[in-house]
Amino acid sequence: MQHIKRWSCLLLVILSLLAGCAGPTLEVPPVAISDNPSSKIFELEETLAAGRVDQVNVLSPTWYAKAENALDKARYGLAYDDSVADILTNVAYGHAYLEKAREYAQIARSTIPNAIKARTLASAAGAASYASDFKDMEDQFMSLTMDIENNNIARAEKYEDKVAQGYADLELRAIKEKTLGEVRSLLATAETNGADRLAPKTLIVARNTLQEADQFITEQRYESEKMQEKAKQALFQAQRLGQIMDLSQKVGLMDSEDIALWSEGRLQQITMRLGARDLRNETPGLQLQNVIESIASLKDDNTYLQEARQQDAAEYAAKLADLQAQLETQRKQIATLEGKSKEVQKEREQIALQEQQAKARLEAERRFQQLFDEVQGLFSKDQAEVYKQGDNLVIRLKAMQFPVGKDLIMPNNYALLSQVRKAIRTFGEPAVVIEGHTDSTGSAAINAQLSKNRAEAVRQYFIANGTLSADKITAIGYGSERPLAPNDTPERRAINRRIDVVIKTEKLADQ
Repeated sequence: MQHIKRWSCLLLVILSLLAGCAGPTLEVPPVAISDNPSSKIFELEETLAAGRVDQVNVLSPTWYAKAENALDKARYGLAYDDSVADILTNVAYGHAYLEKAREYAQIARSTIPNAIKARTLASAAGAASYASDFKDMEDQFMSLTMDIENNNIARAEKYEDKVAQGYADLELRAIKEKTLGEVRSLLATAETNGADRLAPKTLIVARNTLQEADQFITEQRYESEKMQEKAKQALFQAQRLGQIMDLSQKVGLMDSEDIALWSEGRLQQITMRLGARDLRNETPGLQLQNVIESIASLKDDNTYLQEARQQDAAEYAAKLADLQAQLETQRKQIATLEGKSKEVQKEREQIALQEQQAKARLEAERRFQQLFDEVQGLFSKDQAEVYKQGDNLVIRLKAMQFPVGKDLIMPNNYALLSQVRKAIRTFGEPAVVIEGHTDSTGSAAINAQLSKNRAEAVRQYFIANGTLSADKITAIGYGSERPLAPNDTPERRAINRRIDVVIKTEKLADQ
């Protein structure tokens, strides 16, 4: 016990002497020789880590570096069996230096708040990818914080705006690269491949759309939703430019008759698909009008069907209300005629109601099974799997394929989606959820967005074709969160890439 007391006194003397050498403002916390060196070193490591989270290392780099140096000395002493007094002394100084760093960090937060905020925003935008330029700004920021540590507040305040603007410029640059980088790359490739010769008008449109998006981001960099919309439009025009160039190049290799026949053939494909009259012996304008009117007729038919469904639903609701009223009247008549006590009558009504509910459930289940069989018969095994999921019906579109990395519905999927429309209509106007799923290839964020975009593309198709109103259809992207098989082979990954159409049939069970 006397030995420990002597070492404790000696340690306090050493700390007092070192504090005097380091300057009067450094307050070194006292430590006892009985403390465990390993646990104290771990405690200092945790405190330094917390300081790094609070950005103390960048707001007071000099004092934070001294704290880290003291920690290194303590670790070295523990590894090479230095005295407990020396190890704990270095730990104590580490805490003292870190406390001083926190004081200067707080001063920095009140002295250069704009530069600190600009640095945070630039880092969040990914400005660190511009390694050389970002390092230059970090050096300038470090100069400000070191001025504060040297009590040169006036100089730090003088150059704060310059540093903040430098970070803001890098942030804007990073945002534009993230949102418009692909567009610029596509346009550069198109220009290299002769866009000004093959599609000069479309090139001007693509350039103007890019310029408009670039200007919007410059002025409204934090309007993320509108910014993404502008960027999406610019990307669309850049991709469209590539398609126009390919088409222009193809047409350039044809003679005038081949061009005429090719154009006629395209119109004829649409005409045949619509079941419209063959008017190839008439003018191209009349042929086009024929296609337009056929499409308009189909839209009118869809509108009529939708209105008819609404009318049927209204009539059914009215009949149901009438039947319920009749049932209630009959119940009252039975209660009056029987003249039973309220308790007995209540019990009988309860039994009657339970019987009615049981019959309704049985009828709903029979009806659901009938509709399930009907929908199942719409698809071949290669097209889709149809199965029950509680009160819902799920159509797993096995044959639904998208181009790699895109949300474009290809024409060969229209027949399958037409069958899905029939399946949905079988249930009247149910709520429908379109679920998009991907395999695990690529990042989780990209997969989640891609699956959402694909589900939304199918949702918009159904809305455009009058299948259901927009409020009846929901699109959800699950990315790779819900695989059906391990993602370890191409075949199994293909299984996981899918669109599921979930038809909510809960109301059927209540009818």
